[in-house]
Amino acid sequence: MRALDETRGAVRVEEVYDTDIQDLWEACTTPERLARWIADVSGDLREGGTVHAVFTSTWSGPAKVEVCDAPHHLLLTTAPGADDESQIEVWLTPEGPRTRLVVEERGLPVDALHFYGAGWQVHVEDLGRSIASDGPAHVGGWSEQTPASAWHARWTELTPEYHDTTIG
Repeated sequence: MRALDETRGAVRVEEVYDTDIQDLWEACTTPERLARWIADVSGDLREGGTVHAVFTSTWSGPAKVEVCDAPHHLLLTTAPGADDESQIEVWLTPEGPRTRLVVEERGLPVDALHFYGAGWQVHVEDLGRSIASDGPAHVGGWSEQTPASAWHARWTELTPEYHDTTIG
């Protein structure tokens, strides 16, 4: 977590997964695979297109696909043009038979970074479970009003730890 200025900040998480880059790219860019671990996504998934997402955390709204350089780089602008606009950038790098995923979200309220840090950690953990099981990380689903129960429980557990972390 780091401050970008007095009001906005960024959260960056990374993890190495036991899968090849193509499989991880598909998990991060296809609606069927995204719905297994992070969000229900619909719309135009091509570069320049706009999608609508409902995340396991309950965040919902539009996102514009700014960059889609398969299978290495993805850049989305969430809530384009709104006061709470942010950017989510994803990089994938092969490491032998495994793949490193780096996710950074920028433009977040600096006083709420701990909430986002905990949330992104849970998302990358959920992705790992989905890849390991080749199935959904969440049973029972979620909506704009109700988070995925396992996501929310883990987020609630991690949030105090992230709150106590110094912002760099």
